[in-house]
Amino acid sequence: MSTLRFYAVKEALDRKPVVIQEISKRRSELFCSKVFNLDKMKQYMNREAYQSIKNAVEIGQKIDREIADQVASGMKAWALEHGATHYTHWFQPLTGITAEKHDAFFEPTGDGEAIEKFDGSQLVQQEPDASSFPNGGIRNTFEARGYTAWDPTSPAFVMGTTLCIPTIFVSYTGEALDNKTPLLRALQVIDHAATQVCKYFDKNVKKVISTLGWEQEYFLIDSTLAATRPDIMLSGRTVMGHYSAKGQQLDDHYFGSIPKRAMAFMRDLEIECLQLGIPIKTRHNEVAPNQFEVAPLFEEANLAVDHNSLLMDVMNRVAQSHNFKVLLHEKPFAGINGSGKHNNWSLATDTGVNLLSPGKTPMSNLQFLTFFINTIMAVDEYADLMRASIASASNDHRLGANEAPPAIISVFIGEQLTKVLDELENVTNGKLSPQEKTDLKLNLVGKIPYVLLDNTDRNRTSPFAFTGNKFEFRAVGSSANCAGPMTVLNTIVADRLMTFKQEVDKLIETKKLKKDDAIFNVLREYVKKSKRIRFEGDGYGDAWVKEAEKRKLNNFKTTPEALKVKVSDKTLDLFKRHQIMNEVESHARFDIELEEYALRIQIEGRLLGDLATNHVIPTAINYQNRLVENVKGLKEIFPDDYMKYAKEQVEIITTISEKISGIKSNVDKMVEERKKANNMEDVENKAHAYCNKVKPYFEKIRIDCDKLEMMVDDELWPLAKYRELLFIK
Repeated sequence: MSTLRFYAVKEALDRKPVVIQEISKRRSELFCSKVFNLDKMKQYMNREAYQSIKNAVEIGQKIDREIADQVASGMKAWALEHGATHYTHWFQPLTGITAEKHDAFFEPTGDGEAIEKFDGSQLVQQEPDASSFPNGGIRNTFEARGYTAWDPTSPAFVMGTTLCIPTIFVSYTGEALDNKTPLLRALQVIDHAATQVCKYFDKNVKKVISTLGWEQEYFLIDSTLAATRPDIMLSGRTVMGHYSAKGQQLDDHYFGSIPKRAMAFMRDLEIECLQLGIPIKTRHNEVAPNQFEVAPLFEEANLAVDHNSLLMDVMNRVAQSHNFKVLLHEKPFAGINGSGKHNNWSLATDTGVNLLSPGKTPMSNLQFLTFFINTIMAVDEYADLMRASIASASNDHRLGANEAPPAIISVFIGEQLTKVLDELENVTNGKLSPQEKTDLKLNLVGKIPYVLLDNTDRNRTSPFAFTGNKFEFRAVGSSANCAGPMTVLNTIVADRLMTFKQEVDKLIETKKLKKDDAIFNVLREYVKKSKRIRFEGDGYGDAWVKEAEKRKLNNFKTTPEALKVKVSDKTLDLFKRHQIMNEVESHARFDIELEEYALRIQIEGRLLGDLATNHVIPTAINYQNRLVENVKGLKEIFPDDYMKYAKEQVEIITTISEKISGIKSNVDKMVEERKKANNMEDVENKAHAYCNKVKPYFEKIRIDCDKLEMMVDDELWPLAKYRELLFIK
């Protein structure tokens, strides 16, 4: 093998797990040790400031400037004790990653001395330059002002020597330039809508929170081997590479014994996460070799989104110290499973009730059915928006493959709950007789806990599945920010709950129906209307594609197709009505995501052209020249019948020439299409051009490159191969 690859493989093989200085404390003692949470606030703030923060978190009450100064003082004292020298407003711009600008507490006093300064104004607001962040035309470059504003519902934390303060990010004119702001708005809307519906069943409910438990999948690759692959380093995936003889076909990695090096990384990762308040609970091998998963306990959705973004930052930092590179790309390797980020979503009341978990009484089960059916109805009504919320260039590689849900949005609820809804569909229209009520309560509603006890089916092919006491949005990509899909899901469910309440109240007022009768009647109609979105079968089969078309469910296979719904009249009206985003903010995100798509395909195209032209072709020619010299030698030795001995080599030489010609031709064509796309001013046209004109050449070029990889002498091949990347422990 090539010298660079040889030493990279040797170093990876010789690598031992990093020796960990195990922290002697129990995990429970480590939890939140670097987080300025309510417990810490009690110690560092007076009662007035503490209560103000608590009210902001629990009921959304605003914090005045004087209180902010008190909070800042306590926060600074705590941070300094934990070794902080700087502070930053930690935010989530529309780049898909986090951002931060560090300022020192240090401030000269003018007399040769200095103090550590941090007051309420620095806590509440900062003014980072917004010109270099994606804004979709909201702000001109010469009008670059943007503001970060403190989010008191997500506690500050110390990362290294920096106090990190979670914030929103908005333009000078008030439009959201981040992922967090629309999410916070959506969480307020779902709180209000769900609380109003809960009062049908329990007058004591004053607040409903959206909960989220994400499952993060990822690959661990030796950092030295990754460095031999420009495609991995610059795009996070391999744009070429032949399948390894052994992949995941033996199913011997899933839930297997965790390799020592990976375990050492996981231990350090868990310790850092727990200190930062991320409640990591689960770790295990995933299906593909060198693929793993980490998952926390459920949290309030805003905090869970922050924690997932923080986790991805921490993973990359911890991986470096263990000589790993973390790959969060949805499909870093062909031929084996890609990675997702399953978003497990539910709703919980301030009285401690999970609204998607049935109880022991008919009333609690009717409440469960109400939220269960309204969620299904919301997904049916806004299935295309759900698809758009998880669209990206990287997730396009995964959706519809054999390890991920298809691009067609559907809901899986299991055989037993399907029977429950089928029974509910036949509920009498209008007032229920005493016997009907008894039958419903005893035979339908009353039996739901027992139904769910045995209803443990999981449909891995479903994008949106009910899994016992929550819905699992399985189609979210591993590199995605959870805020996008969570903003959409909470908004559409809130919208449906509001409509549901209006329809129930109308039946009570105009038809003089009793509450239960009205609820059953509305739910019955929802079950009928949303039937098309429910699918219990194999989402991978061609039969489902045909069936979905009959049901008029869209199958948007690419990101440019899927994103269009984000600026449809229906979506714009939804977000505007609930004040999630105005039209400017919606159109800005549409443009930003299309531009990002085009840029990512552009980068991958450049990488593919570079590797094919500067690595694969020269290596193939080098090997071909060796064969040519060998054939010449055979001709000298056997001048009359040399072809008897050189036939196979001549065939290889011919095949190599054909592959080189094919690669060169397709790279040239791809470059020409890329030039045409780059000259397009309209971002939507450019995205479609990259999708439909440039990207199709990727597979053609890759096939020829991968075939050459299997023909060329292993000693010459410059790029680390799949068997090396995926199977070095």
